[in-house]
Amino acid sequence: MTDSGGPAGVVIGKEGLEALVGLLVERGRMVIGPTARDGAIVLAELTSAEQLPYGWGVELEAGYYRLRPREDGMAFAHSAGPQSWKTYLHPQRVRQWSAERGPGGELTVNEDRGPAPSYAFLGVRPCDLRAIAIQDRVLTGGKYADPAYRDRRDGAFLVVVECTEPGATCFCVSMGTGPGLAEGADAGYDLALTEVLDGAGHRFWARAGSAEGAEVLSLLPRQAGDDTDTAEATAEATATAAQESVAAAAGRMGRSMPPVSLQQLMAGSLDAQRWDDVAARCLTCGNCTMACPTCFCTTTEDVTDLTGDHAERWSTWDSCFDLDFSLLHGGPVRESGRSRYRQWLTHKLGTWYDQFGSSGCVGCGRCIVWCPVGIDITEEAAALHAETWPAPEGPESGARP
Repeated sequence: MTDSGGPAGVVIGKEGLEALVGLLVERGRMVIGPTARDGAIVLAELTSAEQLPYGWGVELEAGYYRLRPREDGMAFAHSAGPQSWKTYLHPQRVRQWSAERGPGGELTVNEDRGPAPSYAFLGVRPCDLRAIAIQDRVLTGGKYADPAYRDRRDGAFLVVVECTEPGATCFCVSMGTGPGLAEGADAGYDLALTEVLDGAGHRFWARAGSAEGAEVLSLLPRQAGDDTDTAEATAEATATAAQESVAAAAGRMGRSMPPVSLQQLMAGSLDAQRWDDVAARCLTCGNCTMACPTCFCTTTEDVTDLTGDHAERWSTWDSCFDLDFSLLHGGPVRESGRSRYRQWLTHKLGTWYDQFGSSGCVGCGRCIVWCPVGIDITEEAAALHAETWPAPEGPESGARP
């Protein structure tokens, strides 16, 4: 950190980012971060910061995603890609146990509970940091905790990068989850970076959010002047530039939710005609739940080999859009696409509060981008609001939800 009186952070350059990845690898961490691959920004293991998507941005719209080159060479000037960090913390497919039947018919069951990888996540956006916190509450905060998730989560080192380039489908401001880190909240991260590129050069404003983060930060090369006064002036200027970039990003959100209580809106619109409209477009493919960083539902699958002497149980992601998701002895509870879409949206924006104390949406916009027919969650919420609480003809009286 800087001397007393200076800003609570340090300035690192690209060489500092390279040193960060190297240091984390030396400490036995599997570093995961964004890379440009297969026409998208995808998460992958990093052995060097050079693998970051320097000079790549994205074009987003409902049902549309394209990489585009950037002339400025920034590493994190892109919004969330198709994957979220739940790919690693809550994998799509996990074996829970295997069983063997011996020659005498004896049965041996082996639980799959090996050591969890020691992850370091580089490039976690503030909206995704909130998503991780939400999944923490869901998967470790209740009576039926997921021990495998807890093992992966407890050892994870999180490097958050504040957003300075929101996408056209981002709406984190209206969900209170970004583009910057919330002031005064529990950190929930180990290091925070804000990328700055201006006349003074390409650099990162770095702060620690934990004891381990402070230790790692102290070992990174600084980008500063030759003396203390110059170093403090550089840090002050970078901190100001970082704050201004994040504030400017907040004013360039591509989408927003209606400024009402979404919980009350969902509870009061269960019989809205809009559900028929969206059902006519929805393919019930479940892409939105797969891309969502907070959706957590799973099912179990038992498999055997041809001999019948070996069996395994797997946990796999499931979706409330699946017809069999609500299957009971008499058939599925939610047979229509209308009822399944309504279940997803009203749970995400409404009854999630009753279960977990917050919304299940963080405003990342992935469900909009990766919907094959371009259904927009913010458009649907606005339409439900317009139908359920239409604008009065005269001056408004009374408060809407």
